Amino acid sequence: MKALLRALAMAGALAASFQPTATADINTTNQQTPKTTKTMALAITDSTFDQLAAQGKPMMVDFWATWCGPCRKVGPYVEELAEQYAGQAIIGKVDVDENDELAIRFGVRNIPTILFIKDGQVVDKQIGAAPKAELEKKLQAIL
Repeated sequence: MKALLRALAMAGALAASFQPTATADINTTNQQTPKTTKTMALAITDSTFDQLAAQGKPMMVDFWATWCGPCRKVGPYVEELAEQYAGQAIIGKVDVDENDELAIRFGVRNIPTILFIKDGQVVDKQIGAAPKAELEKKLQAIL
């Protein structure tokens, strides 16, 4: 009996840990399900920054790194603002480990640092983690 219980427990643990690698979209009415696309913050690089800046839109640029704890806290706020202000501003993220030229160009010495750029000039910045409301207030000021 103990062996049976142990085998059932192991089978249950295996079933609970199973994660399917793909899911099927089953539609019983045979109609297409509309797909929604989510606007995300752009991955800005040393080579793409000037092209984006030339568009003339206000910019919010988050300098971050994957290993930075406060950056991971602010990251979701930047993503939400990118979706919320799509078309009104260019909102993106610069990985400082992969794009050190931009960090040097703007004198970024601490991360996260978020620059607010209007007409090609840095008009405001946030150094360190901040609430979403504070970032949004600074973004609205340059729109």
